Formats: sequence, structure tokens, C-alpha cells
Amino acid sequence: MGKLIRTAVAAVVASATLATGGFGGIDANAQSTAGQRTKVVIQVSDSDPAKWNLALNNVRNVQSDLGPGNVEIEVVAYGPGIGMLKAGSSVSPRVEEALAAGVSVVACENTMKGQQLARKDMVDGIGYVPAGVIELIQKQQQGYAYIRP
Repeated sequence: MGKLIRTAVAAVVASATLATGGFGGIDANAQSTAGQRTKVVIQVSDSDPAKWNLALNNVRNVQSDLGPGNVEIEVVAYGPGIGMLKAGSSVSPRVEEALAAGVSVVACENTMKGQQLARKDMVDGIGYVPAGVIELIQKQQQGYAYIRP
């Protein structure tokens, strides 16, 4: 009877091993997400240059800590914060540095219309979205971590 029990236990262990993809507690889902980039969306809706500098410091720190190739960052500006994306603003050099570092910086076209701003008024290289709030919602639905400094 002991041999029969050992055979049954061995069969159960073999079935469990095949079902879970092997020993070690690693499942197929964990392996498929291991190489994905961290995704971060940062909201800036304040016209305060200190807030913008804080957001851009956050961007730099995240890239430094995780490695620029391991993170996807988008800064979304709308409302009063849109003014800092105007060419020649006090933070435009830092915005340009972020763009050069691979960060996506986008402006809300609804806000731009409301403030009578045209693309020619803005920092070169930024992107545009129809609505900043909708962009934040969609990014969060796509699994982006949300930060508002």
C-alpha cells in the first residue's frame, strides 16, 4: 500500500508542476509582465513655476532611479498650468530638457482654445491632446501611475 500512495503523490505533484509551469512559484503571468516599462502620468494644472519645477524634478528622479529606458512618463498640462508650456516661459528650458530625455509633455487643446493660444506660441516638441482631463483618465485606465505634485 505504501508504494501505491507514493505513486499517487508523485502523480499529483507532476500534475501540479505542469499546471503551474514548474516549481519556484513563478507563474506565466508574472513572467510576461517582467519586462514591461513603468508608466507614469503627471498632472500640472498650476501656473506656479515652483510646481512645474517640482514636477520636472519628479520626472528626473524617476528616470534616474528606474533608468530612462525602464519608464514611460507623460506630463499633462491644462488649465492655468498651460502657460508654463509657452515658448519663453520661466520653465521652458526645463521642459525642453525633459523632452530631450524622452519624456512626453502634452498640452490640453481645450485650454489652449480658451486662452487663445496657438501651437506656434508653445515650446517646440510638445504634444497635444484634445482634453487634458480625459488624457489623465485614459492613462490611468491604461495602468499609468498618477502623480500630482
